[in-house]
Amino acid sequence: MAFAENLKQLPRISHLTAIQLLDSDGGVAATIENKPGQTGSLSIYNHLGQIYGAITVEAAKKGLELYAEHTDDARQNPGKHPNIDRLLAMAADGKALLRVKHVFATGTD
Repeated sequence: MAFAENLKQLPRISHLTAIQLLDSDGGVAATIENKPGQTGSLSIYNHLGQIYGAITVEAAKKGLELYAEHTDDARQNPGKHPNIDRLLAMAADGKALLRVKHVFATGTD
């Protein structure tokens, strides 16, 4: 399935402002915001966090499937898709783990 079709199957993210990915020391390794250009990644990482409890090696591999055609583009163009690059590195490493911390929209902007 294509990336756009995969996104339609994932849970909604309107309640999220961002997701922070925490390393083993609890530091913020990355933040994925709910803004144009990142909403697809936010949807995927949110889904992976819900299903796997964290971004594990298994979750990274599933995420690469969900990114579909963008995964091939990321392999051919390192640095172009940092959120996919992260999953590629995790899948290759075989032992990485990132915890997911949700940043919820408050509705009082």
